[in-house]
Amino acid sequence: MNIAMLLQMAAETFPERVALTSSGTHYTYGEIYSAAQKAAQDFSESGCEYVSVLDVSSAAVPIALFGAGIAGVPYVPLNYRLAADELKDLLERISPVYLITNDDQKQLVEGADIKKLSSTDRFLDFVLSGENIEIEAAEGGESVAVQLFTSGTTGKPKAAILRHENLVSYILGSVEFMAADEEQANLVTVPPYHIAGISAVLSSFYAGRRIVQLPNFSPEQWVELCESQSVSNAFVVPTMLSRVMEHIEGLEVKPALTSLKAVAYGGGKMPINIIKLALIAFPHVNFTNAYGLTETSSTIAVLDPDDHREANSSDDPEIHRRLGSVGKPLPSVEIEIRDDEGNVMGHNHAGEIYVRGPQVSGEYLERDAKDGDGWFPTRDAGFIDEDGYLFLSGRADDVIVRGGENISPGEIEEVLLAHDDVTDAMVLGIPSDEWGESVVAVVVLAPGVDVHIADLQAMVRDKLRSSRVPEQILFEKELPYNEMGKLIRRQIKALFL
Repeated sequence: MNIAMLLQMAAETFPERVALTSSGTHYTYGEIYSAAQKAAQDFSESGCEYVSVLDVSSAAVPIALFGAGIAGVPYVPLNYRLAADELKDLLERISPVYLITNDDQKQLVEGADIKKLSSTDRFLDFVLSGENIEIEAAEGGESVAVQLFTSGTTGKPKAAILRHENLVSYILGSVEFMAADEEQANLVTVPPYHIAGISAVLSSFYAGRRIVQLPNFSPEQWVELCESQSVSNAFVVPTMLSRVMEHIEGLEVKPALTSLKAVAYGGGKMPINIIKLALIAFPHVNFTNAYGLTETSSTIAVLDPDDHREANSSDDPEIHRRLGSVGKPLPSVEIEIRDDEGNVMGHNHAGEIYVRGPQVSGEYLERDAKDGDGWFPTRDAGFIDEDGYLFLSGRADDVIVRGGENISPGEIEEVLLAHDDVTDAMVLGIPSDEWGESVVAVVVLAPGVDVHIADLQAMVRDKLRSSRVPEQILFEKELPYNEMGKLIRRQIKALFL
């Protein structure tokens, strides 16, 4: 099945229903599908082997995504925040490409091998005008639907491959067709070059839920769109929710956001104090923690709304700590925790997270990272408790080896974040002649407070043991995050080296 079939089914069922609101303009399912067919014809006639969008969210994103699917060429959105030399390197890897970009970005890609270059506005004018055409979609299945470049924080960006069968499997296994009412709207703030942006388009269109795009996030605009567009659903990364809560706390008249019914979050670790604030401020909203990766076609585990409410209200410490988990695997997904030798670990024993299922690609352009039984090593570290809840403890590569002992930064961060005046924390290892690696930490305090380093060290010593106590603790105004809420650890590490 081709991903374009998801749009075709929606367009044939509710052609006049609004599918997308972008910059104040509404587009129906019928209009998006017709535009995608016209785009597919243009892609095919250009002779391109890839289709790419280098721009913020707009109507061009879903049209190009589905149009590429119909034409049978991979869709490769690019990070518009990259420098010119980085963009040219990626464009060389997807040549010959049909590139859709804005006028400001055009100068950054001059000299690249581009089969056809179109401005976003001109592309939209072309595909949304003229007579409708009928094109039969290419075969889906094992062919490549989407290629996403990883962030490349540890080297050259890898090209993650998502086949039609992976993406369709995820949607059919987690979304009910046309289950949304016509009034429902999903506010999408994540960038279009991230898997969360791809899955938001596919899942919302298949569910019949209107997408409201916010190309450049700000908490003020997020709240304003929630109210003006009667937004019912939203997805945010932790830093976004933190900024929204901070913005709302500073308002004299708090917005009720009565239309908002569900908020999903993911992409990074959510501070416990932030989700607790959100649960109190918006008791009518269903919060869901969604954990997934690019290589797994998005979500593989969820902490659902009932889990949130039970954990937040429970006096049982084992249940209450679930608020910091990512929940349980989707029904179609298997998850295992393995040690360095590949042995499967028991409950509450930390190791690397492995995942298997039809939505799991686990594949890069250069290689297939799955083992012979289809298990994909996520490089995330974590453990599963007795009740099946998955807890993340950072990246497997971030494990600190002190004196031959493996130490998870996450368990120390959890203790530091339990301090009433600590709003954010990161723990890492730095080279040590004595221990191999030493434990250090960077802590963000609430405004206007003062905390002694010795008090924080004592907290860790009391809760864990002396080997976990950070030898150094630095105080910073904030920690560096990327646009998807992931910590940029190399910037923090540089403070100690």
